[in-house]
Amino acid sequence: MKQALIIHATGHNPWFNLALEHFLMEQVEDNTWDAVFYLWQNDHTVVIGRNQNAWAECSTGQLEADGGHLARRSTGGGAVYHDLGNLNFSIILPRSVFNIDRNFDMIIQAVRSQGIDAERSGRNDILASGLKFSGNAFSLHRNAGLHHGTLLVNSDYAKLSRYLTVSAKKLQSKGVASVRSRVTNLQDMNPAVSVQTLNDAMADAFCQAYCKDPEWEITHMSDAAVRHLDRLRVLNEHYASWSWRYGESLQLDIVVDHRFDWGSFQIGFLVEKGFVRQTKIYSDALDSDYIDLLPGLFQDCRFHSDPLKQVLLSADFPEDDLVTSRQKMTADIAGLIAEQNW
Repeated sequence: MKQALIIHATGHNPWFNLALEHFLMEQVEDNTWDAVFYLWQNDHTVVIGRNQNAWAECSTGQLEADGGHLARRSTGGGAVYHDLGNLNFSIILPRSVFNIDRNFDMIIQAVRSQGIDAERSGRNDILASGLKFSGNAFSLHRNAGLHHGTLLVNSDYAKLSRYLTVSAKKLQSKGVASVRSRVTNLQDMNPAVSVQTLNDAMADAFCQAYCKDPEWEITHMSDAAVRHLDRLRVLNEHYASWSWRYGESLQLDIVVDHRFDWGSFQIGFLVEKGFVRQTKIYSDALDSDYIDLLPGLFQDCRFHSDPLKQVLLSADFPEDDLVTSRQKMTADIAGLIAEQNW
């Protein structure tokens, strides 16, 4: 029998919820489960992408003064606001069967079952009546894939605008005037929708999409069943730590930023005697693993556009192509470096 786990979180602490997601990813990696679907909520939280600058994306002081939490997830993409009017989901599957298009079809089917005509848009959004109610992000490990996202049901728009500091470049690229104008709640489309009805619809859609054959055994579980595990305690400490949530702050000598069609990109260099000693990159690119590979390439490289460009173009990047080709991303960044004429 194949084993599927559907886990319903009861706690609303973002650091523990992200730790549990990480733990469930490890479980699929180790073949403990053949499929996992995780439904969860955070309260009063801003969650930033793995490679983002916390201070640039969020009014961190205001958030903490108001009793909120800052969290950093393991995937790329942009910053989002979570409250109890928002439902989060995590689809975790073996890499051999992981398919983003199939995942999106499942999510859209669940939302349409609530009487709302949803459609996929761009890299990672789902829209209703042209307005965004769901953002998604992805990660591939050796043996498992993760697709997680948000579903706005009746989230507090005022707080979303209060804490998120989205760059003007990003707003201009989407042709909108403000954070608020880009999003909608599903209850605005159908007042009968609730977090609970959507929770149930998502669980049903997951079972229909992945586990409907008789060979599957499905287990429903609360997060309370695993809260005592030592591994979760370690992971919780990691996601709650200052170093993970805020990261290292460097006094950089040279900083360049640009918005590509695959996301924002800011690269900064600490230069000593004409050589790169440290590199810092911030990005909301969905391929966070690719972004993490870049700083080490430039270590001790001569600070000049041509050698910086060449070391990038000569690197061998495995092609995961979650959303955007790494070959294209490399060419775009190399072009940006060449334009600086350092």
